[in-house]
Formats: sequence, structure tokens, C-alpha cells
Amino acid sequence: MAQTHLKPSKLDPVWDRILREAEEAIVAEPLLGGVIHGCVLHHKSLEAALAYRMSQKLASSEMSEQILREIADEAYRSDPSLGAAARADIVAVTDRDPACHRFIQPLLYFKGFQAVQAYRLGHWLWQQGRRDFAYFIQMRTSELFGVDIHPNARIGQGIMIDHAHSIVIGETAVVGDNVSMLHSVTLGGTGKEEEDRHPKIGDGVLIGAGAKVLGNIRVGHCSRIAAGSVVLHEVPDCTTVAGVPAKVVGEAGCAQPSISMDQLLPTGKNE
Repeated sequence: MAQTHLKPSKLDPVWDRILREAEEAIVAEPLLGGVIHGCVLHHKSLEAALAYRMSQKLASSEMSEQILREIADEAYRSDPSLGAAARADIVAVTDRDPACHRFIQPLLYFKGFQAVQAYRLGHWLWQQGRRDFAYFIQMRTSELFGVDIHPNARIGQGIMIDHAHSIVIGETAVVGDNVSMLHSVTLGGTGKEEEDRHPKIGDGVLIGAGAKVLGNIRVGHCSRIAAGSVVLHEVPDCTTVAGVPAKVVGEAGCAQPSISMDQLLPTGKNE
């Protein structure tokens, strides 16, 4: 008797958990069944769900959902790193945001996560030479989420932007992996120069609410920028800076500030 060899399905624990949470959410709140089916359960992969979600959110009277869906589907199909980054971002938000308890929440409800995924689509378009469409995505992301990220900026994986109101990230900015920032953060320039003019943020950095990092300066790995600070000079690795202008006030206090999310200044340095 011939044996049937079943091809194992691709392991995707993030998507599998989102599917389970979607089914549980419908049981708990049946009135959201249509939304959750449309955004999650009707799709075969996280990439497909993201393409649907992004096209729904970014569509307007100027650009149809169908065209945006085709663009997003093409992006996720041709560049697997987009899906990988989205999974890392979901895990980051769930791990670091105390208001997030399920993987499904960023996908459905959190504008910080959604804005970063919209930026990633715009960045993909920019890399394809489709700059006007990339600018359109930037414009809609700013209008919809209050997050203005230039499509040429380079942003790593595992990004968490909490609350995500009034975020500005400039054209030549670089943000490393596993970075956390709160609302009203600016990674900007210092004038009208047109060359490399924006900050370079290392891996594992925590940027507090309202902080401004200005100019082509480096913020070292695993450092902390206190809320409300204005950073104008390079920040060494594993340090905490605070003030206007910001100065070093101590060590970072832990190995991974962006994960611990501890925003208190070192003892004796916060007077």
C-alpha cells in the first residue's frame, strides 16, 4: 500500500498565535467578528493580513484600496525581510508595552506598529525607485497616524513606538535594531544642509517622550535619552543623557534599556 507523505507546514509561531487570539477575540466580542475575520482569519499569512490592513488604512479618495493592496502584496512577496521585520516588531511591542497583552493588538489597534509597517512599505518603494509613490505613503502615514518618517530613513527590526504621536524621523536618519521610543520624539536636522544630516541611533536604545536628537550624530548602542532632552552631541555606548542640551548623567543602568523600558535617571543625578 502506497504511503502518503504530507508536506509539513511552515512554522510561523507569531502568525499561529495571532490566529488563536483572533478566534478567542470573536468569542469574547462577537460584534467585532466581521473586523477580525476581514483583518486576520480570511488570510493565509501575516504578510497577506498586513497587506490588507495597510491598504485599508492608507486608502483615500485619492488612492484606492485595491491599488494599495496590489502594491503591498508585491512588496511582501518580493522582500521577505518586510514580514520578518513585522514579526519582530509585534514581539517587541508585546514584550515592552505594558498595555499590550496579545500579538493581535498591534496588528488591529496600535498606530505605532501600523505606522512603522506603512513606513516599511514606503521604504521598499523608495528602494525600487518609485519615489513619488513612497512620498504618497509618507504623506498618508503622517495624516493618518501623526507619524512622519521619510521613506529613505533606515530603520531596523524589533521597533516599538509607544503611543506614537508626533514622531518625526528625517531622510538620512538610521535607527538600529530593538529600539524603543515614546511619543513626540524627533530625529531631525539642524538646518538646511542637504547631505547626511540626521542622527544615527544604535541598537537597543531607549528614547524618552519628547526627546529631540538633532544633527548627524551617533547615539551609542544600549543608551538612554531621558524624556524632554535635546541631544546635540554624540552619546557614548551604554550611557544615559538628560537635559537641554543633553549631558551624560550616568550609565545606562542595564544591558538592554529599550527592553527594560526603565526611564528613571540614575540616583543622585535627577535633581
